[in-house]
Amino acid sequence: MTQPADTLLQLSAVGKRFGGLVALSDVTLHIKRGEIYGLIGPNGAGKTTLFNILTGLYFLDTGSFTFDNNSYTRCPPHRLAQAGIARTFQNIRLFANMSALENIMVGRHLRTRTGIWGALTRHAAARAEEATTLQRAYELLRYVGISCPAHTLAKNLSYGEQRRLEIARALATEPKLLALDEPAAGMNATETASLKTLLQAIRAGGITVLLIEHDVKLILGLCDRVAVLDYGKKIAEGVPDEIRNDPAVITAYMGGHAT
Repeated sequence: MTQPADTLLQLSAVGKRFGGLVALSDVTLHIKRGEIYGLIGPNGAGKTTLFNILTGLYFLDTGSFTFDNNSYTRCPPHRLAQAGIARTFQNIRLFANMSALENIMVGRHLRTRTGIWGALTRHAAARAEEATTLQRAYELLRYVGISCPAHTLAKNLSYGEQRRLEIARALATEPKLLALDEPAAGMNATETASLKTLLQAIRAGGITVLLIEHDVKLILGLCDRVAVLDYGKKIAEGVPDEIRNDPAVITAYMGGHAT
């Protein structure tokens, strides 16, 4: 099947089972370059399973997965990261006893070329690359709005700053698609508004954003298009106004099985 020129990511008829449980069934969607795309649905709808397929933690059982015109149907996480998909996690997964700066530098090393020999000998190219990595880490700290000293341990950051640090570390990999799993979870209204501004800036910088989020108000106020899953199936896809008024979506959220 020929993809539209503006398609960055395409899932076609994707299915995933865990034993007798059908987690996803015949899910098809595409994400356009440069958009903010939202994925919502009640608990147990299959959002996390789909997200984990897109980032290589799970392999799909049926269907296909293409990204930037290449097939990644059965690829491990590091291959997808190298291809340009970066993610954050619903439960924060920072290196707690490393500094904010070091956490970002870890992400940046995906794009460095100095190997073990360069690290041991610290030749001129290795030193130059290390300096570039350090400079970029400082830039990303400022970009995401972390105001603490760069050498503050990650575990000592506020909750909101830890969320932003995860985004900075993901951005350090130079992604084409930034996939965010519940980035507003646990945030207050002020922090959520600030996150929205940051994600708009990231998109304006040319990075496509995929957002899984329980905060439906945030999704509908931020995303260009939204897909809705229920019981492992896509029940709706469209612009926010279409999603707000879709009877199937209203039933899924108000029909008694959402938690």
